[in-house]
Amino acid sequence: MIARACTATAALALMAGAAPADVTLTILHTNDVHARFEPVGSSGSSCTAEDDSAGECFGGTARLATALAAARARADTSVLLDGGDQFQGTLFYTQYRGQLAAEMMNRLGYDAMAVGNHEFDDGPDVLADFAAALEAPLLMANADMSGAPRLAEAIEPSTILEAGGERIGVIGLTPRDNAELASPGPDLTFSDPVAATRAEVERLTGEGVDKIVVLSHSGFGVDRRLAEAVEGIDVIVGGHTHTLLGEMEGAEGTYPTMVGQTAIVQAGSYGMYLGELRVTFDDAGAVIAAEGQPILLDASVEADPEIAARIAEAAEPLNEIRARVVAETAAAIDGSREACRAGECEMGVLVAEAMLDRVRDQGIDVALTNGGGLRASIDAGPVTMGEVLTVLPFQNTLSTFRVSGATLRAALENGVSQIEEGGGRFPQVAGMTFAVDAAAAPGARVSDVRIGGAPLDPDALYGVVSNDYLRNGGDGYAMFVDAEDAYDYGPDLADVTAEYLIRTGPYTPRTDGRITVTGR
Repeated sequence: MIARACTATAALALMAGAAPADVTLTILHTNDVHARFEPVGSSGSSCTAEDDSAGECFGGTARLATALAAARARADTSVLLDGGDQFQGTLFYTQYRGQLAAEMMNRLGYDAMAVGNHEFDDGPDVLADFAAALEAPLLMANADMSGAPRLAEAIEPSTILEAGGERIGVIGLTPRDNAELASPGPDLTFSDPVAATRAEVERLTGEGVDKIVVLSHSGFGVDRRLAEAVEGIDVIVGGHTHTLLGEMEGAEGTYPTMVGQTAIVQAGSYGMYLGELRVTFDDAGAVIAAEGQPILLDASVEADPEIAARIAEAAEPLNEIRARVVAETAAAIDGSREACRAGECEMGVLVAEAMLDRVRDQGIDVALTNGGGLRASIDAGPVTMGEVLTVLPFQNTLSTFRVSGATLRAALENGVSQIEEGGGRFPQVAGMTFAVDAAAAPGARVSDVRIGGAPLDPDALYGVVSNDYLRNGGDGYAMFVDAEDAYDYGPDLADVTAEYLIRTGPYTPRTDGRITVTGR
């Protein structure tokens, strides 16, 4: 276990006006940043300099630095924690893997971080390199790393932050299903977070630690189950489900969400918020008060000039990536609005096939994406990453889930409900075929749906890959919101498409009759 003495700004102080034995700690926290070093739009997508100047963008490491300085100044005592998934999501990760994240986290003064599933996206060696560069302890209690010595040396189940005479135990958790979500390799096994946390709490309390924080990259539902099942947890700083808690529009619960005496917090995603939780402990280490709110990093938060300059410097090579030739196509790939919002189109076939190819071995049967998410065509010849990003500019991620055949049919009906208007919800698919009668009434247009050549069974459960926008109800796909086994944070759709082009190149565009449209 790593013991770490905190700086003076993280030294516990007496709460003004409280009993002398009461101490207050401010927990500043982030989660699921996903390499958003630059400001982002409201959906986490890329943001132009013009939009940022107009006040339409949020987050970015330079704004976070300013917000942290102000929050630390407000607090007698503070620690800065991260709930995991610093990796993956932008070209910054493609270029630097975890090294830029480690550099920025070191400059911002993080005190501990949980290992997220995306930290394994490029295998254990990339994670080990990140851990070596990161000055803060990297934590993961529910994993057996005995077969991966580099990780075993770099990652601990927990750490103790010594602060003003108090000892705060911090435990890290990672998703149990990492083997399905990422690429941890064959030498790691993952276990039940409840059992792992209980064992670590008992070990820490046995060493006299009476203040316990869990950094849980396990999802909001698991965090609530954890709080109910394990005694002795004071605070859970979550991640993985990108859950926003607070009083703002779109929040999924209160900040903190209390389960018994345990305070659960999470701060959305993509660095748009900085969580700020003030916890007061009594003399026995029990939580007697917990309050706060995530801070929105909008245009009112000025960017730290030194951090902004470093991020701009790091962004320079990305222009080279955007110009990099990644594949070749034998003919132009039609991704026009007119084609992709009214029927099967070449770009829709390419992107849907790339999506299904990426996750087929996870028991996924079909791919479905929205024609409105395809924003351009690609000319014949060399294909640059910039062209792929122009087609797929939204930084949507792959989302996998399971729904019944009846739900899948309802999704197709929604997708074709605005065909006469050129609605962007039109479904481009792989692994399935269907017919559309555009002259019929909306809700009764789809027929002859087949999955892998077999008729759709309304009662069967099918594995689906889509994008995170549709899975969360975008473009009218509300029937996907309550899907089973949903995971919305896969790799970026543009990266998936580029990698598919590389593997299958030189690519020959095609349509094959998977969608037939009549009645127009």
